[in-house]
Amino acid sequence: MRWGLIGASTIAEQHMIGAIRATGGEVAAVVSTTEARARDFATQHAIPAHGSVLSLILDDPAIGAVYISSTNEKHHAQALAAIAAGKHVLCEKPLAMTLDEAAQMVAAAEAAGVTFATNHHLRCSGSHRAVRALIAAGSIGRVLSLRLFHAVHLPANLQGWRINDAGAGGGVIPDITVHDADVARFLLAEDPVTVVAQMSASGMGQGVEDSVMSVWAMPSGAMVMSHESFTHPFAGSGFEIHGTEGSIFARGVMTQLPKGEIELLTARGREFVPFPTHNLYVQGVQDFLSAIAGKGQPAATGRDGVASLAVALAVREAARTGQRQTVDYRRIA
Repeated sequence: MRWGLIGASTIAEQHMIGAIRATGGEVAAVVSTTEARARDFATQHAIPAHGSVLSLILDDPAIGAVYISSTNEKHHAQALAAIAAGKHVLCEKPLAMTLDEAAQMVAAAEAAGVTFATNHHLRCSGSHRAVRALIAAGSIGRVLSLRLFHAVHLPANLQGWRINDAGAGGGVIPDITVHDADVARFLLAEDPVTVVAQMSASGMGQGVEDSVMSVWAMPSGAMVMSHESFTHPFAGSGFEIHGTEGSIFARGVMTQLPKGEIELLTARGREFVPFPTHNLYVQGVQDFLSAIAGKGQPAATGRDGVASLAVALAVREAARTGQRQTVDYRRIA
């Protein structure tokens, strides 16, 4: 598969170019906001073509798929253009700024008959897949609660628009809460119904929240507590899942790397749970390519991306208003 990159991003640089090449793909072109940025990125990563206009990629019939990792407010228009050009699309989260935009992207892809996926990489983690299997097998009985802790210190090289530009989709909620929404949906196989939340801005940036805590009610009666932040250098990350017959403690597993540990605690005692340590992004690209070939679904579909965005936007609205919010899934047919 020949790929075009829309966005000369850090995640493309550090993870996706390698994943595409590791799965036998070719990165044929990169488009960025400026010609200079595209040229420098292409030179650094041995990408044959570069430019600042989408037509470079969209008018090339040999390019079959695009990976979109531009700033959030650009995703909608870029994805629709790529879909109209007949390209398969793997788009970074959040899919868009609004639910209407995200739903339009999914509907357009379905109408065009192209594969459209959300790059929720944590679904591809061996640790998360192992925990999901434990829950599905009944290893902890009926799930009572999930606690997600994903408070980190955002590195200086990733700050920029994420902490200063609400118009570009900045803030910890679209950056991390949307991930945790997908993690909860993936692990528990159900969708949050209502949320309550509070958010704060510590002064790291301007005009966006950098910390948020929220509680979500699930259809089964389970409760989810979620904490995301850009300002916690020593907090660590992971999750705990507690059930009627046991608990799972997953530490250091909310990262882009295949690391961390899983501990299962039941009446039988404590045991550490092994899990595959494959590259998350290689797995995601493999799943995406299999979907294109008609062999299953992407790790996270476009509809999964709309659902995680719905939860994140409900969290933001709950924090803004101080009132419980019902998550709006009406745009997911």
